[in-house]
Amino acid sequence: MEKKEFKDIFSTMLEKSNLRLTDKQLNNFYNYMIGVLDWNTKINLTAITEEKMFIVKHFLDSLTINKYLKNAKSLIDIGTGAGFPGIPLKIVNEDMKVTLIDSVNKKLNVIRDLSEKIQLENLEIIHTRAEELAQNKEYREKYDVATTRAVSNLSTIAEYMLPFVNLNGLAICMKGPNFKEELEESKKAIEILGGKLEEVDSINVGEELERNIIIIRKIKKTSKQYPRGQSKPLKEPLR
Repeated sequence: MEKKEFKDIFSTMLEKSNLRLTDKQLNNFYNYMIGVLDWNTKINLTAITEEKMFIVKHFLDSLTINKYLKNAKSLIDIGTGAGFPGIPLKIVNEDMKVTLIDSVNKKLNVIRDLSEKIQLENLEIIHTRAEELAQNKEYREKYDVATTRAVSNLSTIAEYMLPFVNLNGLAICMKGPNFKEELEESKKAIEILGGKLEEVDSINVGEELERNIIIIRKIKKTSKQYPRGQSKPLKEPLR
C-alpha cells in the first residue's frame, strides 16, 4: 500500500471518531505499519498482514480508548506486544509520557527500532514482567492511565494494572465480545486492588471487530502484597 492510499483510507476511517491527525502523525502511522510488517517476515509479531485489516485491528482499535486520555500526562501499556495500543496512543498524544512493557524482548527490540526511526520522544520501553516492575517505587502508582489489550481474564489483568495507577487514575482494559461473565467474576478483585468499575463502553471497530472497553477508577491505594509473584495472578486469580 502506497502512503497516499494509506492516508486516505485511515483518515476516512477516523472520521467517525472525530479524530483529525496531522500529516506528520499520518506519516508516523504509515511508517510504523510498514516497519512492523517488514519485521513480521523475520519474527512473529502479528497474524494480521493485510494492510486495511492492520489499520482496523491495530490502529483504529488502539485509538478507541483515546477519548479517555484527555487529562492524562502518563500512560503504561502492559503486555504491549508489537506496541498496541501504546504506540498509536503515543503518536496522537505527543506530549504524554508513555511506558511500554513486555516479557518478550525480541518484540520490544522491534518497537525500539521503529520508534527511533519515527522519532518518538518521552517513550520508555522496558523488558520486564508487570509483577516485578509494579514493586519498584519509581513505577508503582505513578501513572494516570494503565492499558492492556492482553487476553488474560479481567481479575488477572486488574492485578497487573492497578498497582501502577495513581489515585483517581484509570485502568483501561480492552476486551472482546465474551466479557460479561469475567467482569462479574472480577468485581471482588477490583475492589481488593483499590479500584471501582466506572464504565463499560462497547464499540464496533470497522465491520470486523467488537471492542468492549472496561474503565476502572483507582479510588484507594493498592496493598503492597499485590501484584503477587510466581505468576499467581494468572494461576490463582483473585475472587
